[in-house]
Amino acid sequence: MSFDIAVWEGPRPRDDDDAASTFASLANRYLEREPEHDEPTPARVRALIDAVRARFPDDAPEDRVWALSPIDCDQRGPLLYPHVRWDYAEVVLRVVSQLAAEHGLVCFDPQDERLV
Repeated sequence: MSFDIAVWEGPRPRDDDDAASTFASLANRYLEREPEHDEPTPARVRALIDAVRARFPDDAPEDRVWALSPIDCDQRGPLLYPHVRWDYAEVVLRVVSQLAAEHGLVCFDPQDERLV
C-alpha cells in the first residue's frame, strides 16, 4: 500500500476543493492517458525532485521510502506524483510539502483531498 503526493507548478488553489479539481484535471491530462506530446519538466519541478532525492535517495534500499522508484517515475509536464511507502508517509509528506513551498510549487494530499 502506498501514500501518494501530488506536486505541481501553477497558481495556488483557493482552497481544498479548488485544489482537488485542479489535481483531477492535471491527473486526467498527464497520468490517466498518454500525453499528446512530451512537455518539458519545469525548472522548479526538476529542482524539487533534486532536493527530495538529496533527502530521500532512490538508491538507498535499507531505508527506501518510495513505493515506486525513482521518485519521478510519475512525473509529466508540471505534475509530480510520487508514491511513498505507507510507513514513511507522514515524514515524507512533511518534507516534500516544505520543499514544494520553498520552490513555489503546490503540494496536495490526494488521500485527504487537502492542500499541504
